Amino acid sequence: MLLEEFDSNPVGMYDPSILHEKIPNFPKTCVSFFSYKLMEEFVERYKPEIVAEYGTSVMPFFSVYKINYKGEDIAVVQAMVGEPLQVGNFDELIFMGVKNFLLVGSCGCLEKNIEEYSLIVPTSALRDEGTSFHYQPPSDEIELEKEAVEVVENTLKDLKIKYAKGKTWTTDAIFRETKDKVERRRSQGAITVDMECAGMAAVAKFRNVHFAQIFYGSDDLSLEEYDARDLIDNKDIMKIAKIIPIGIECAYNMAKHFNEKEQKQTVVKKSCKKQTKTKKSCKKSIKSKK
Repeated sequence: MLLEEFDSNPVGMYDPSILHEKIPNFPKTCVSFFSYKLMEEFVERYKPEIVAEYGTSVMPFFSVYKINYKGEDIAVVQAMVGEPLQVGNFDELIFMGVKNFLLVGSCGCLEKNIEEYSLIVPTSALRDEGTSFHYQPPSDEIELEKEAVEVVENTLKDLKIKYAKGKTWTTDAIFRETKDKVERRRSQGAITVDMECAGMAAVAKFRNVHFAQIFYGSDDLSLEEYDARDLIDNKDIMKIAKIIPIGIECAYNMAKHFNEKEQKQTVVKKSCKKQTKTKKSCKKSIKSKK
């Protein structure tokens, strides 16, 4: 099958470097919301600065916003529905300088006990799509980075926010979530269904950056009859808007955690270099004495 034909070459014929130039001091951390209503609410509340733009043939441009939160620059962007667009935009943002990425959006619920608007942290994704196979070798499932997931979980715990966690089913065929497929994915352990998680986890591993995701419960696929809940018109925007400060806090903690880890690794590397130089110096001294 073509999907088994994984190519590890990191450079494509059509590459983000063709579309963009490196942006000095671009934020290393980014949080992305799917709902345009959430983005409108974010802009209204935080009055962010626009630091970059990127576009598609569908829309001429999307703004990359920037805020400074607790001393950390954080980019905020509109997420795209479906893996090809969302993963492509993620790859562009990585080229611009993003190293930590948090994706926030709704999901379909496969378990009856997942209430509308409740939070879910995905830990792995069933790969019932195509994009992820261009970034990672074939497999039925892909795990999200445990360290990034733990940072998000710890943040939610500190904020005293209840959440569920578990496996998601990533599909790129929104109208092919049949009753039989739902049951099969549930038997494989999936508690939610989404359209981007597997691909995002795959590109993060491929590009060696950090990625985590937060879902809020939306439509219900666990019943005999489909229940759209508030998926289509998002009438109760203020209930959804509660996720904005939560997402920003989680993104900030991802930045803090991985920045500190990077600094420690830099100190260790410098120490190792000094030790290596000292050993070489000692060897030279011993040889000269001989």
